[in-house]
Amino acid sequence: MPTKQLPARPSLDHLKHQARDLLSQHAAGESSSAQRLREFHPKLQRATDQEIFSTHLTLSDAQLAIAREYGFASWTRLKHHIEKPRPSDNLALAHHERIEDAVFRHAVDLIDTGDVSGLSLFLKKNPGLIRQRVLFEGGNYFRNPGLLEFIAENPIRHGRLPPNIVDVAVALLEAGPGLDAINETIGLVASGRVPRECKMQLPLTDVLCRYGADAGSALRAAVLHGEFEAANYLIHLGGKPDLPSLAALGDIDGFLQNHPTSDAAQRHLALALAAQYGHTEIVRALLDTGEDPNRYNPPGSHSHSTPLHQAAIAGHLDVVKLLVERGAWVDTKDVIWQGTAIDWARHEGRSEVEAYLRGGPPIGRIQPNPDR
Repeated sequence: MPTKQLPARPSLDHLKHQARDLLSQHAAGESSSAQRLREFHPKLQRATDQEIFSTHLTLSDAQLAIAREYGFASWTRLKHHIEKPRPSDNLALAHHERIEDAVFRHAVDLIDTGDVSGLSLFLKKNPGLIRQRVLFEGGNYFRNPGLLEFIAENPIRHGRLPPNIVDVAVALLEAGPGLDAINETIGLVASGRVPRECKMQLPLTDVLCRYGADAGSALRAAVLHGEFEAANYLIHLGGKPDLPSLAALGDIDGFLQNHPTSDAAQRHLALALAAQYGHTEIVRALLDTGEDPNRYNPPGSHSHSTPLHQAAIAGHLDVVKLLVERGAWVDTKDVIWQGTAIDWARHEGRSEVEAYLRGGPPIGRIQPNPDR
């Protein structure tokens, strides 16, 4: 789920209260607390609700989850951010403005201005720079990027790319950033709005693949962000779509062919994506084979919400009806804003969906599901 944003003047005491509240919610068996712990406590990432509720949770455990919920690796790091902030801790600044290393910052400036010759010369003078990384905390992703990742403009810093960004990318790739950085970058490019709007998404994808990027590694990032042109191009370049990607793309034939050999995690994500993008027959096939419509979505796919929330906010009435007919609870609240699917539909102006949910089958009574 999206990380929470700290207020301008965060209070450590208030964050301690949040940790105690999480402890209390865990003790009361609230399913939303299990979802938060599953996503933000590293030891509970694959645990079911029942396993989480049977785990003895300490205050330190809750504080760790709260810290990670705000995008920090540990409670100690969060505490340091509040008590002894550095320039890099100013979350109001764009990422490049938070870089404290002057040499790294200058290289990013050369990337942003499209100065290919200056960048190439600078990399030759500083050969270790191409594999250096910087640390950003307090966000959902882009936490430890190298120089190459800055070509994607994802997260958005300027809202634009230099027109010669492909040449900039080649200069960086020729310096040898390493395959990990190349694969991380193609995921950012494939899921980024700015590369698409600048008509650079496919050319950048092309050049990254020529330098060894795994086209399949970026497929899931592309479909999770609705970048379907990029997803189809990655498939054209040899990326093999998995079950969730096929579900997001609405490829019913490919989905049915791959469904029998899929695992539980793939099916869980496939339901989330099929509901989000309105692919009714794929949702039906997953429900027919036992997928639970009341589970929160998995990490990375709006995990603060359920398939019904996502179908409702997108206005997919047929999917909404199918989920409710198959037992989806309409009063389940999302983890962040505490809104039901009705609230989400009203917020987005989906009047037809809202009317159906208000006048549909009786509201289910929410109980923790031990099989989640």
